Amino acid sequence: MILSVSRRTDIPSYYSEWFFNRLNEGFVYTRNPMNIHKISRIPLTKDIIDGIVFWTKNPGPMLKNISKLDDYTYYFQFTVNSYGNDVEVNIPSKKEVIVPTFQKLSLAIGKERMVWRYDPIFFNEKYTISYHTKYFEMLCSKLSNYTEKCTISFLDLYKNTQRNISELKIEVPSFDQMQEIAEHFSKIAKDYGIIIDTCAEKINLDKYGIQHAHCIDKNRLERISGYKLNIDKDKNQRFECGCFASVDIGAYNTCKNGCKYCYANFSQKTVSKNFSNHNPKSPLLFGNIGEDDEIIQKKAGSLVSNQIGFFD
Repeated sequence: MILSVSRRTDIPSYYSEWFFNRLNEGFVYTRNPMNIHKISRIPLTKDIIDGIVFWTKNPGPMLKNISKLDDYTYYFQFTVNSYGNDVEVNIPSKKEVIVPTFQKLSLAIGKERMVWRYDPIFFNEKYTISYHTKYFEMLCSKLSNYTEKCTISFLDLYKNTQRNISELKIEVPSFDQMQEIAEHFSKIAKDYGIIIDTCAEKINLDKYGIQHAHCIDKNRLERISGYKLNIDKDKNQRFECGCFASVDIGAYNTCKNGCKYCYANFSQKTVSKNFSNHNPKSPLLFGNIGEDDEIIQKKAGSLVSNQIGFFD
Protein backbone atom coordinates (compact mmCIF):
# COMPACT_ATOMS: atom_id res chain seq x y z
CA MET A 1 0.00 0.00 0.00
CA ILE A 2 1.17 3.50 -0.85
CA LEU A 3 0.17 6.27 1.58
CA SER A 4 -0.58 9.77 0.35
CA VAL A 5 0.05 12.24 3.19
CA SER A 6 -1.84 14.20 1.91
CA ARG A 7 -3.44 15.82 -1.12
CA ARG A 8 -6.22 17.10 1.14
CA THR A 9 -4.18 18.93 3.78
CA ASP A 10 -0.61 19.73 4.83
CA ILE A 11 0.00 17.02 7.39
CA PRO A 12 3.78 17.61 7.67
CA SER A 13 3.18 21.29 8.55
CA TYR A 14 0.31 20.98 11.01
CA TYR A 15 -0.29 17.37 11.97
CA SER A 16 3.09 15.63 12.08
CA GLU A 17 2.72 14.63 15.75
CA TRP A 18 -0.61 13.01 14.91
CA PHE A 19 0.93 11.21 11.93
CA PHE A 20 3.79 9.72 13.93
CA ASN A 21 1.30 8.64 16.60
CA ARG A 22 -0.70 6.86 13.90
CA LEU A 23 2.41 5.01 12.70
CA ASN A 24 3.17 3.98 16.28
CA GLU A 25 -0.35 2.66 16.85
CA GLY A 26 -0.50 0.97 13.46
CA PHE A 27 -3.78 2.32 12.10
CA VAL A 28 -5.69 5.46 11.18
CA TYR A 29 -9.34 6.43 10.71
CA THR A 30 -10.34 8.49 7.66
CA ARG A 31 -13.80 9.76 6.78
CA ASN A 32 -15.15 9.27 3.28
CA PRO A 33 -15.32 12.79 1.77
CA MET A 34 -18.52 11.82 -0.06
CA ASN A 35 -20.17 10.26 3.00
CA ILE A 36 -18.78 11.58 6.27
CA HIS A 37 -20.45 8.87 8.34
CA LYS A 38 -18.41 6.18 6.57
CA ILE A 39 -15.06 5.81 8.31
CA SER A 40 -12.29 3.58 7.00
CA ARG A 41 -9.92 1.93 9.44
CA ILE A 42 -6.67 1.81 7.50
CA PRO A 43 -3.83 -0.39 8.76
CA LEU A 44 -0.43 1.30 8.98
CA THR A 45 1.87 -1.54 9.90
CA LYS A 46 5.35 -1.68 8.39
CA ASP A 47 4.63 -4.91 6.50
CA ILE A 48 1.78 -3.17 4.61
CA ILE A 49 3.21 0.29 3.92
CA ASP A 50 5.33 0.04 0.77
CA GLY A 51 5.84 3.77 0.40
CA ILE A 52 4.78 7.16 1.73
CA VAL A 53 4.43 10.32 -0.35
CA PHE A 54 4.30 13.54 1.66
CA TRP A 55 2.73 16.70 0.19
CA THR A 56 3.73 19.92 1.93
CA LYS A 57 4.69 23.56 1.79
CA ASN A 58 6.66 23.44 5.04
CA PRO A 59 7.82 20.14 6.55
CA GLY A 60 9.89 21.95 9.18
CA PRO A 61 7.88 20.48 12.09
CA MET A 62 8.86 16.98 10.94
CA LEU A 63 12.60 17.57 10.87
CA LYS A 64 13.28 16.72 14.51
CA ASN A 65 11.54 13.35 14.09
CA ILE A 66 12.60 12.48 10.56
CA SER A 67 14.67 9.52 11.79
CA LYS A 68 11.39 7.84 12.78
CA LEU A 69 10.91 7.22 9.06
CA ASP A 70 14.17 5.31 8.67
CA ASP A 71 12.36 1.99 8.26
CA TYR A 72 10.04 3.32 5.54
CA THR A 73 10.33 4.12 1.86
CA TYR A 74 9.19 7.69 1.31
CA TYR A 75 9.73 10.99 -0.46
CA PHE A 76 8.42 14.54 -0.30
CA GLN A 77 6.44 16.61 -2.78
CA PHE A 78 7.60 20.01 -1.50
CA THR A 79 5.95 23.10 -3.01
CA VAL A 80 8.14 26.21 -3.20
CA ASN A 81 6.97 28.96 -5.52
CA SER A 82 7.19 32.72 -5.89
CA TYR A 83 3.89 33.87 -4.36
CA GLY A 84 3.75 36.23 -1.40
CA ASN A 85 1.35 36.36 1.52
CA ASP A 86 -1.27 37.99 -0.70
CA VAL A 87 -1.73 34.49 -2.17
CA GLU A 88 -0.24 32.04 0.35
CA VAL A 89 -1.42 33.77 3.48
CA ASN A 90 0.25 31.74 6.23
CA ILE A 91 3.39 30.43 4.53
CA PRO A 92 6.57 31.63 6.29
CA SER A 93 9.26 33.58 4.45
CA LYS A 94 10.59 31.64 1.48
CA LYS A 95 14.05 33.15 1.93
CA GLU A 96 14.32 32.84 5.71
CA VAL A 97 12.37 29.62 6.38
CA ILE A 98 11.14 27.58 3.42
CA VAL A 99 14.26 27.41 1.22
CA PRO A 100 16.55 26.65 4.21
CA THR A 101 14.11 23.95 5.33
CA PHE A 102 14.20 22.39 1.85
CA GLN A 103 18.00 22.37 1.93
CA LYS A 104 18.21 20.98 5.45
CA LEU A 105 15.71 18.21 4.77
CA SER A 106 17.47 17.24 1.55
CA LEU A 107 20.80 16.96 3.33
CA ALA A 108 19.15 14.74 5.94
CA ILE A 109 17.33 12.33 3.61
CA GLY A 110 18.91 12.70 0.14
CA LYS A 111 17.82 14.71 -2.87
CA GLU A 112 16.22 11.67 -4.54
CA ARG A 113 13.54 11.97 -1.85
CA MET A 114 12.90 15.65 -2.61
CA VAL A 115 10.57 16.55 -5.48
CA TRP A 116 10.26 20.30 -5.86
CA ARG A 117 6.86 21.60 -6.98
CA TYR A 118 6.40 25.04 -8.52
CA ASP A 119 2.63 25.18 -8.76
CA PRO A 120 0.01 26.22 -9.51
CA ILE A 121 1.13 28.81 -12.05
CA PHE A 122 -1.25 31.68 -12.73
CA PHE A 123 -0.89 35.23 -13.97
CA ASN A 124 -2.16 38.64 -12.95
CA GLU A 125 -0.85 42.19 -12.92
CA LYS A 126 1.82 41.27 -10.34
CA TYR A 127 2.57 37.66 -11.18
CA THR A 128 3.55 37.97 -14.83
CA ILE A 129 5.53 35.61 -17.03
CA SER A 130 8.65 37.69 -16.43
CA TYR A 131 8.03 37.61 -12.66
CA HIS A 132 7.68 33.81 -12.60
CA THR A 133 10.72 33.39 -14.83
CA LYS A 134 12.88 35.61 -12.62
CA TYR A 135 11.93 33.84 -9.39
CA PHE A 136 12.04 30.37 -10.90
CA GLU A 137 15.67 30.95 -11.80
CA MET A 138 16.39 32.32 -8.35
CA LEU A 139 14.87 29.22 -6.75
CA CYS A 140 16.74 26.94 -9.14
CA SER A 141 19.99 28.54 -8.00
CA LYS A 142 19.12 27.75 -4.38
CA LEU A 143 17.55 24.29 -4.79
CA SER A 144 19.43 22.64 -7.66
CA ASN A 145 21.90 20.90 -5.34
CA TYR A 146 19.06 19.58 -3.21
CA THR A 147 16.63 18.05 -5.73
CA GLU A 148 16.58 16.24 -9.06
CA LYS A 149 13.24 17.38 -10.40
CA CYS A 150 10.67 20.16 -10.47
CA THR A 151 6.99 19.49 -11.19
CA ILE A 152 4.92 22.38 -12.50
CA SER A 153 1.21 22.81 -13.11
CA PHE A 154 -1.14 25.57 -14.17
CA LEU A 155 -4.07 26.88 -12.16
CA ASP A 156 -7.41 25.13 -12.52
CA LEU A 157 -10.39 27.18 -11.41
CA TYR A 158 -12.67 25.25 -9.06
CA LYS A 159 -16.03 26.57 -7.93
CA ASN A 160 -15.00 26.61 -4.29
CA THR A 161 -11.87 28.71 -5.03
CA GLN A 162 -13.29 31.36 -7.34
CA ARG A 163 -14.58 33.51 -4.47
CA ASN A 164 -11.25 33.31 -2.63
CA ILE A 165 -9.18 34.41 -5.61
CA SER A 166 -11.53 37.05 -7.02
CA GLU A 167 -9.56 39.91 -5.43
CA LEU A 168 -6.38 38.70 -7.13
CA LYS A 169 -7.89 39.27 -10.60
CA ILE A 170 -6.28 36.12 -11.88
CA GLU A 171 -5.79 35.39 -15.54
CA VAL A 172 -5.96 31.67 -16.21
CA PRO A 173 -2.96 30.77 -18.40
CA SER A 174 -3.71 30.57 -22.11
CA PHE A 175 -2.19 27.96 -24.41
CA ASP A 176 0.35 30.50 -25.71
CA GLN A 177 1.28 31.60 -22.20
CA MET A 178 1.79 28.01 -21.08
CA GLN A 179 4.04 27.42 -24.07
CA GLU A 180 6.02 30.58 -23.39
CA ILE A 181 6.66 29.96 -19.72
CA ALA A 182 7.46 26.30 -20.41
CA GLU A 183 10.14 27.40 -22.86
CA HIS A 184 11.65 29.80 -20.32
CA PHE A 185 11.52 27.30 -17.48
CA SER A 186 12.98 24.45 -19.52
CA LYS A 187 16.03 26.50 -20.51
CA ILE A 188 16.65 27.61 -16.92
CA ALA A 189 16.15 24.13 -15.47
CA LYS A 190 18.52 22.62 -18.02
CA ASP A 191 21.23 25.09 -16.98
CA TYR A 192 20.84 23.92 -13.39
CA GLY A 193 20.54 20.21 -14.15
CA ILE A 194 16.91 19.96 -13.04
CA ILE A 195 14.29 17.84 -14.83
CA ILE A 196 10.86 19.41 -15.34
CA ASP A 197 7.55 17.62 -15.71
CA THR A 198 3.87 18.63 -15.46
CA CYS A 199 1.16 17.54 -13.06
CA ALA A 200 -2.17 16.46 -14.59
CA GLU A 201 -1.91 18.79 -17.59
CA LYS A 202 -3.49 18.13 -20.98
CA ILE A 203 -0.98 20.30 -22.82
CA ASN A 204 1.89 18.55 -24.57
CA LEU A 205 5.21 20.23 -23.83
CA ASP A 206 7.49 17.51 -25.18
CA LYS A 207 9.30 19.90 -27.49
CA TYR A 208 10.65 21.68 -24.42
CA GLY A 209 11.77 18.42 -22.83
CA ILE A 210 8.89 18.54 -20.34
CA GLN A 211 7.11 15.24 -19.78
CA HIS A 212 3.96 14.32 -17.87
CA ALA A 213 4.54 13.57 -14.18
CA HIS A 214 3.69 10.66 -11.91
CA CYS A 215 3.47 12.48 -8.59
CA ILE A 216 2.74 9.19 -6.82
CA ASP A 217 5.68 7.68 -8.63
CA LYS A 218 6.17 3.94 -8.83
CA ASN A 219 9.63 4.33 -10.38
CA ARG A 220 10.87 6.69 -7.69
CA LEU A 221 9.59 4.43 -4.91
CA GLU A 222 11.23 1.42 -6.54
CA ARG A 223 14.52 3.28 -6.92
CA ILE A 224 14.53 4.39 -3.29
CA SER A 225 13.43 1.02 -1.90
CA GLY A 226 15.22 -1.42 -4.17
CA TYR A 227 12.11 -3.56 -4.65
CA LYS A 228 9.57 -3.83 -7.45
CA LEU A 229 5.93 -2.84 -6.96
CA ASN A 230 2.84 -4.41 -8.52
CA ILE A 231 0.74 -1.27 -8.73
CA ASP A 232 -1.61 0.28 -11.28
CA LYS A 233 -2.56 3.80 -12.25
CA ASP A 234 -4.91 5.52 -9.81
CA LYS A 235 -8.40 5.26 -11.34
CA ASN A 236 -9.82 7.77 -8.84
CA GLN A 237 -7.82 10.68 -10.24
CA ARG A 238 -8.39 12.81 -13.34
CA PHE A 239 -7.63 11.21 -16.70
CA GLU A 240 -4.57 13.43 -17.17
CA CYS A 241 -3.15 12.45 -13.77
CA GLY A 242 -0.27 9.99 -14.01
CA CYS A 243 -0.28 8.97 -10.35
CA PHE A 244 -0.22 5.37 -9.25
CA ALA A 245 -2.80 4.10 -6.77
CA SER A 246 -2.51 5.29 -3.19
CA VAL A 247 -4.54 5.73 -0.02
CA ASP A 248 -4.94 9.30 1.23
CA ILE A 249 -5.26 9.75 4.99
CA GLY A 250 -5.97 13.50 5.07
CA ALA A 251 -9.21 15.48 5.34
CA TYR A 252 -10.54 18.51 3.50
CA ASN A 253 -10.99 21.85 5.27
CA THR A 254 -8.13 21.24 7.70
CA CYS A 255 -5.12 23.00 6.11
CA LYS A 256 -4.08 26.26 7.75
CA ASN A 257 -1.74 27.43 4.97
CA GLY A 258 -4.49 29.73 3.72
CA CYS A 259 -3.54 29.52 0.04
CA LYS A 260 -6.27 31.32 -1.86
CA TYR A 261 -6.10 28.99 -4.87
CA CYS A 262 -6.50 25.82 -2.79
CA TYR A 263 -9.17 23.33 -3.87
CA ALA A 264 -9.06 21.47 -0.53
CA ASN A 265 -10.45 24.26 1.65
CA PHE A 266 -13.98 25.54 1.11
CA SER A 267 -14.11 27.87 4.13
CA GLN A 268 -11.46 29.30 6.45
CA LYS A 269 -14.08 29.38 9.21
CA THR A 270 -14.56 25.64 8.78
CA VAL A 271 -10.79 25.12 8.75
CA SER A 272 -10.45 26.94 12.08
CA LYS A 273 -13.30 24.94 13.59
CA ASN A 274 -11.88 21.61 12.41
CA PHE A 275 -8.37 22.49 13.55
CA SER A 276 -9.69 23.34 17.02
CA ASN A 277 -11.16 19.81 17.12
CA HIS A 278 -7.84 18.16 16.34
CA ASN A 279 -6.38 15.79 18.92
CA PRO A 280 -2.88 14.42 18.14
CA LYS A 281 -3.75 11.22 19.99
CA SER A 282 -7.00 10.55 18.13
CA PRO A 283 -7.28 8.03 15.29
CA LEU A 284 -9.21 10.72 13.35
CA LEU A 285 -7.51 13.86 12.07
CA PHE A 286 -10.21 15.92 13.73
CA GLY A 287 -13.45 15.38 15.62
CA ASN A 288 -14.85 12.30 17.29
CA ILE A 289 -16.71 9.17 16.28
CA GLY A 290 -20.46 9.65 16.54
CA GLU A 291 -23.41 7.31 16.94
CA ASP A 292 -24.25 7.61 13.23
CA ASP A 293 -20.73 6.69 12.10
CA GLU A 294 -19.87 3.31 10.63
CA ILE A 295 -16.29 2.03 10.80
CA ILE A 296 -15.22 -0.22 7.94
CA GLN A 297 -11.96 -2.17 7.95
CA LYS A 298 -10.10 -1.36 4.75
CA LYS A 299 -8.46 -4.30 3.06
CA ALA A 300 -4.82 -3.51 2.43
CA GLY A 301 -1.66 -5.42 1.75
CA SER A 302 1.86 -5.08 0.47
CA LEU A 303 2.33 -4.48 -3.26
CA VAL A 304 5.93 -5.66 -3.30
CA SER A 305 6.63 -8.14 -6.09
CA ASN A 306 8.45 -11.37 -5.37
CA GLN A 307 10.02 -11.21 -8.81
CA ILE A 308 13.68 -12.19 -8.66
CA GLY A 309 16.37 -10.23 -10.40
CA PHE A 310 14.78 -6.80 -10.48
CA PHE A 311 18.16 -5.12 -10.06
CA ASP A 312 20.26 -7.91 -11.54
